Amino acid sequence: MHRTRPTLESVALRAGVSRATASRVVNGSTRVGEDARAAVQRAVRELGYVPNQAARSLVTQRTDSFALVLPEEPGRVFSDDQFFPGVVRGVSGRLEEADKQLVLMMARSPAGRDRIERFALARHVDGVMVASVHGADPLPAALARVGIPVVSNERLLGPVSLPYVGVDNAGGAAAAVRHLVRSGRTRIATVAGPQDMVAGIDRLAGYRAALAEARLPARVAVGDFTRESGAAAMRGLLREEPAPDAVFAASDLMAVGVLRALRQAGRRVPDDVAVVGFDDIETARYTEPPLTTVRQPITRLGRRLAEQLLRLAAGERIEPSLVLPTELVLRESA
Repeated sequence: MHRTRPTLESVALRAGVSRATASRVVNGSTRVGEDARAAVQRAVRELGYVPNQAARSLVTQRTDSFALVLPEEPGRVFSDDQFFPGVVRGVSGRLEEADKQLVLMMARSPAGRDRIERFALARHVDGVMVASVHGADPLPAALARVGIPVVSNERLLGPVSLPYVGVDNAGGAAAAVRHLVRSGRTRIATVAGPQDMVAGIDRLAGYRAALAEARLPARVAVGDFTRESGAAAMRGLLREEPAPDAVFAASDLMAVGVLRALRQAGRRVPDDVAVVGFDDIETARYTEPPLTTVRQPITRLGRRLAEQLLRLAAGERIEPSLVLPTELVLRESA
């Protein structure tokens, strides 16, 4: 038998309050006594009442939805780079705890950025998180002009400043290089990440700082956080004289490419060349040999990103920047 969907009137009747009082409770109004609020909430649970989201939004001027924007090519977002799934897992978990909805959006083209700006301008979400921003991407500035709460997963390059939650990229890279120095390596090269991204810039800076401490020369090749770029960069470094005896790759995917190029060239790891990566993706445990790397707390970063946005959307003051620590994970490659 078809069951009639519970209405606000049936909730009010079950709770013994007026329809107006039931509506205020369902829509989050504070102008209701504790006893009436508890009665309505109990009736909602017992009847399985689901509020009309459109009506709720009209009353509260909130959508209870938040967007996570990834200004990346789909090929990178849906690769086995665990940064993006980790951030999504952390963000979605925290929003679920707060009974909020996650809207996932991608914006690598000008048309995509315009679409997201219009979406935010129409207030379809209560706030936006932007992850993996390249260079002086105009989207964060456009969202800031809209006036909607916005946070980023790293500090922005260029003139726009937004609250952000990041990781200690420079410190993690420096720790990796210091480990190589302590192990007796003196010809330490790096395959740096893209220099229009904070992660690429800061990891290269950490590498340079640790080498300067040890008074060793820097040897830099640049990749794009993919296996292919890591292999190509390593082949170029092997043509130098003398060849490196260690490599710090600014991402584990690039380190996988480095390992492949070394194997093809007949170089033993770590006997001939030690290799360290960054990110501690799952694959790092299954390379041959298992990869020494720098672990960043990706899921925790996503949670903190969502927490900061929730607080900002609630009108609270938040810290302008949060930087989470990284950890060197020692395995057989170095």
